[in-house]
Amino acid sequence: MESREQINAVWQMQNYIEGHLDEPITLHALAKSAGYSPWHCARIFKELTGKTPFEYIRMYRLSKAAMELRDNDIKVVDVAMDFLFDSHEGFTRAFRRQFGMSPNEYKKNTPPIYLFHPWSIREYYYWLRDMQEDAPPLSGDFFVQVRNFPKRKLLLKRGVSADDYFSYSNENGCDVWGLLCSVKEALYEPVGLWLPDTLRPPGTSRYAQGVELPEDYGGTIPEGFDLIDLPECKMMMFQSAPYDDLHFEEAILNLSQIIDAYDPTRSGYEWADEAAPRFQLDPQGWRGYIEARPVRELP
Repeated sequence: MESREQINAVWQMQNYIEGHLDEPITLHALAKSAGYSPWHCARIFKELTGKTPFEYIRMYRLSKAAMELRDNDIKVVDVAMDFLFDSHEGFTRAFRRQFGMSPNEYKKNTPPIYLFHPWSIREYYYWLRDMQEDAPPLSGDFFVQVRNFPKRKLLLKRGVSADDYFSYSNENGCDVWGLLCSVKEALYEPVGLWLPDTLRPPGTSRYAQGVELPEDYGGTIPEGFDLIDLPECKMMMFQSAPYDDLHFEEAILNLSQIIDAYDPTRSGYEWADEAAPRFQLDPQGWRGYIEARPVRELP
């Protein structure tokens, strides 16, 4: 059974890797950040993440490198050097092993690929065991606004019977999110969403994960994914105050309860759940949480 000390040690190593990804990282440096011997650090890191520290680092660097190739006009050899690969050839071999294509092929076409998207080990294990007392108290503050959404498309991976994030992850694993993060044409970050019955084929789940795209999107649809049209609609956006990673599940449940108890008529709206998916979003760079529910103006 993993102890809090082990979980926190691996979390410290994850933080060290995040802060030094563009620098040489040694097992000794990771061990120093965690406060254990190098041998013990390597063992518990593999036990808790399923990867050795250097498998984790290589996969993360390759995913970051892929995003550089996707977003910037930069030479493959320069990206290889930036992410500390010894040679262009070595980078190309590693990139092909992870993504099934060469860096040049990816740079030319930028199809969706399964990026390595590391999750905080503390967030996962502390949610699993409901061990949140070490985190600062969760704020009850929230903010509300109504936004107009134009016609757009949704690239999504459906489940079978999932009704929330956790049951969906048990069905599909965590790799879906990494692929969604790679979609160049995305209007914003990936979302977890609850589909109205009108957008659910028989035998598929209410909950799914996806990313919204421009109405004219004509790119690749990865195997196992669907591309559907979403109509123009209004969404009432609820945004939480920032929270500690350890309050991940609590923040989601807290805001969902606020929405369910909220009376939109006081703002001149009513719920329109059949009009569009309700979705949840954890924006990059903001330690908060957003959930949106479709509305229509009252007559």
